[in-house]
Amino acid sequence: MGKTEILIQWLDKGKDDLRAAEYLSTMHYPTPDEIICYHCQQSAEKYLKAFIFSLDIEPDKTHNLKDLLKICQEYNTEFSTLSLKAFTLTRYAILPRYPNELDISNEDMKTALSYAKSIQEFVMNIFSDVVQTTSETENNK
Repeated sequence: MGKTEILIQWLDKGKDDLRAAEYLSTMHYPTPDEIICYHCQQSAEKYLKAFIFSLDIEPDKTHNLKDLLKICQEYNTEFSTLSLKAFTLTRYAILPRYPNELDISNEDMKTALSYAKSIQEFVMNIFSDVVQTTSETENNK
């Protein structure tokens, strides 16, 4: 499998996590806010790792978005605009998996969705030419 195909897989996994979070957010009361925040963190993680992978660097096996963002910033300083979002989303990587670890509100969940979408848009803008070319190739099959 080539580099472009693997990059597309990273981007697709990020998109899938964000789609899952968005879908779960449409549930009637009570929404599973902790699980939604978890998927938002996972989405952001995969988008940052996609960028790192595109640099021919094997992404670390970490859930810490701040650490991943530092690597991204070394190659594109504009990633610094995502610092608050990465810091906020990092806390949702592990703790929502266990009872009574975090007190996540509906507002936290809405913020997490917004931050994950911002990270998605930022990274997808970088890869717009790759994604566009791949989509056109698939549509012509």
